Amino acid sequence: MSLNIVLVEPEIPQNTGNIARTCALTETKLHLVKPLGFSVEDKYLKRAGLDYWNLVDIFYYDSFEELIEKHKKENFFYATTKGKKKYTEMEYFDECFLVFGKETKGLPMNLISENWDRTIRIPMKKDIPRSLNLANSVNIILFECLRQLDFPNLE
Repeated sequence: MSLNIVLVEPEIPQNTGNIARTCALTETKLHLVKPLGFSVEDKYLKRAGLDYWNLVDIFYYDSFEELIEKHKKENFFYATTKGKKKYTEMEYFDECFLVFGKETKGLPMNLISENWDRTIRIPMKKDIPRSLNLANSVNIILFECLRQLDFPNLE
């Protein structure tokens, strides 16, 4: 059993830290696509209180294309406010990748349009200028995926 969270060019270290903690607690792999908006050097992680960073399987990529080359593209779901389906309308499976964009811009439009049938969204009010926090969005969608798989290896 292995689920995967992909953060494309994350900018805010606290968000990535919260997501890494969720990954540690759920045995989910974390994939980070560069450039990152922060340093992952050990001294910075310790200063941020990320003492669980070593408990997460983390993979780094120089580009999203590099990530795609290493994994089956059909296993990817793309979270975006422009998503075609609600995140609860999708059927998730073992080994899937949940892809999230950077905090300020989300996923690139070309990536969304190329994968339109695999886009998912969290329903929310339209007239508010900002969407949910990245770490909150990851948790909402990841736990739906885990629920559908009956929370494997979790108590």
